[in-house]
Amino acid sequence: MHGNWKALVMALVVVMAGGLLLANRSQHVLSQEGRVSANFPRYLVIDTEGTNLIVTDNQENVLYFYTVEKEEKPGADLKLRASLNLKDVGKPVLTPKMSRR
Repeated sequence: MHGNWKALVMALVVVMAGGLLLANRSQHVLSQEGRVSANFPRYLVIDTEGTNLIVTDNQENVLYFYTVEKEEKPGADLKLRASLNLKDVGKPVLTPKMSRR
């Protein structure tokens, strides 16, 4: 079952990274130097359902995936499960960095 959890997290991270790319296609967000402009938020929540949180750090180009423990209810502490360097987008394979428990 532990292997299925990792596969699910990786699949969710990849899907959310793709959604992030589609959501951030507008070019007015970037400055001429290619950096995020001052009027764009540093953190952007991509998805949340009370038991998970997917957020990007737009300055560091990293996507973070948080979830509650397996049997916890919505509102419980969210724990970092994986992160993904969005600078790797476009490569044939994206490998999330799994968080240690």
